Amino acid sequence: MENRTLSLIIPCYNEQETILAFYQEATGILAQMDLDYEMLFVDDGSSDRTLDIIKSLVTKDSHVLYLSFSRNFGKEAAMYAGFCNASGDFVGVLDADLQDPPSLLPQMMEIIQTQDYDCVATCRSTREGEPPVRSWFARRFYKLINQISDVNIVDGARDFRLMNRNMVDAVLAMGESNRFSKGVFGWVGFRTYWLPYQNIERVAGQTKWNFWGLMKYAVDGIVNFSQTPLSIASWFGIFMTGLSVLALLVIVFKKLLFGDPVAGWASLACIVIFIGGLQLFCIGIMGQYVAKTYVETKKRPHYIASESNIKNADLIR
Repeated sequence: MENRTLSLIIPCYNEQETILAFYQEATGILAQMDLDYEMLFVDDGSSDRTLDIIKSLVTKDSHVLYLSFSRNFGKEAAMYAGFCNASGDFVGVLDADLQDPPSLLPQMMEIIQTQDYDCVATCRSTREGEPPVRSWFARRFYKLINQISDVNIVDGARDFRLMNRNMVDAVLAMGESNRFSKGVFGWVGFRTYWLPYQNIERVAGQTKWNFWGLMKYAVDGIVNFSQTPLSIASWFGIFMTGLSVLALLVIVFKKLLFGDPVAGWASLACIVIFIGGLQLFCIGIMGQYVAKTYVETKKRPHYIASESNIKNADLIR
């Protein structure tokens, strides 16, 4: 079989404590795989020594490439930048904190080369070490988005995956600014093999994700890949209109038949507040879609890189 090349994309944001450990483990695994490879570190505007450590690796290993952003654009932009600059026949994405174990790469490569799959994706079979509340919300999110959108996202899915060039090109063809990669990977299709593994704690440092950050990420995923919230807002409007007409008829008939005056202001105030809250809720849903549309129409770059050692690097895209 022709010797194929592998590109590994490693998004990094303030990972000075994990870079060297990741590099040592990953290179040890790659040395046993008998293939040409490149390790593309994407520095997402780190404020610590992450970039300096990556540059030190460049001086001693020609397999190491890097792209450094002018500021923090987020992990989604870092992955997109990696896809834009990866040259391998196969492209993998994994985190630098070793929660995505490089030891799975040989198995992933064997599956994608010998079986009829375009992608080998990983998912966590357990959530040991994760806060229970976070795990509960995560499971509800996966269940919800699979019900209301046209993409299939496996519960516990990670960004850690290996793809062939055809799938990478398809992912790059989806050039929207509001990116939710798990949804993008599902939307483009292709034959995907899901490889489960047990949850692994970070080797060092602290996670950059907090509860509210993950909640915002979940909302972005739902808005990007489902119109159901807009439909819910419309049905709320129809329901409340019907309810108000029914209430009006009851009041009119009570007045005509029994001469009852309309009851006090307290109940009326509660109804007004309730309806006003529903209106604001529905306007908020529509506002999310309008905001996403607004961002897309500006067509700003996904990322801006300030430096790189990649020949003919795509620095702005």
